[in-house]
Amino acid sequence: MSTQRIGLVGSGSWAERTHAPALAAHPGVAFTGVWGRRPEAAAALAATHGVPAHSGEDGFAELLEASDALAFALPPDVQAPLATRAAEAGRHLLLDKPVATDAATARALADAATGAGVSSVVFTTMRFAPASAEWLADLAGRDGWITGRAEWFGGLYGSDADPSPESPWRREKGGLWDVGPHALSVLFAVLGDVEAITAVRGAPDLTHLILRHTSGATSSAALTLSAPKAAAGVSVTFRGTEGVASLPEGRDTSVTSFTAAIDALLTAIDTKTPHACDVRFGARLTELLAEAEEQLRAAGE
Repeated sequence: MSTQRIGLVGSGSWAERTHAPALAAHPGVAFTGVWGRRPEAAAALAATHGVPAHSGEDGFAELLEASDALAFALPPDVQAPLATRAAEAGRHLLLDKPVATDAATARALADAATGAGVSSVVFTTMRFAPASAEWLADLAGRDGWITGRAEWFGGLYGSDADPSPESPWRREKGGLWDVGPHALSVLFAVLGDVEAITAVRGAPDLTHLILRHTSGATSSAALTLSAPKAAAGVSVTFRGTEGVASLPEGRDTSVTSFTAAIDALLTAIDTKTPHACDVRFGARLTELLAEAEEQLRAAGE
């Protein structure tokens, strides 16, 4: 792979724990700097990795100028307009999920990236974590799957949760938008795109999705950020003519997974071949989640 100059947009805890360490350690990346909405946080994270810090409008323009690609670690509706600007400037994109929480905004971002001919990857963890990615690829190569189920029970805001992270958008949008992209991404990987979705809300933040895929299979997902500690966890199961396949035990670290996402972006840039989890895929996830949210709103849930 050719070396790419990549800057980081975002300076919060996720950027500190995952994005910045992976970018700094990657042999195919020249880490060009950190941009943050809070100058002091951007300066601290940049100093840790010995790169320039940026903030404000001028700082974003400086990071754009210094980079071939940008990695984003921002709330979705902050990410989308900045990523659109980056795409229009010809910069490749390594995006966080969801790419936006509004379908029109997500489509505009996808159109900007496609129109500019830039490569993109949306970081949905299990599509890149080596163990789960290999498992999903193996299942996708087999026929006969009739259904799948994905359960993401996060405990960030449960009644017995430890102090919650400072993430206003997660509190506002809940499990549907935070862990929903993960669930949809693994179901897509094996069963294909979705042609119909139905959403039902439980309490306090438990959303059930029923999906009909273009392959003819059906699937379901259960999503929350407010599970009790004893009930928290992730499970994925597929059933078909070959029997039952369940997500293997054990998890790769977030840095390992994000490193694989960087690899995927570099490969897409070099080969000029779109990745399966590109920005158009990200926009499709947003369309489905927005449709589910509208169903819940119409039902008074």
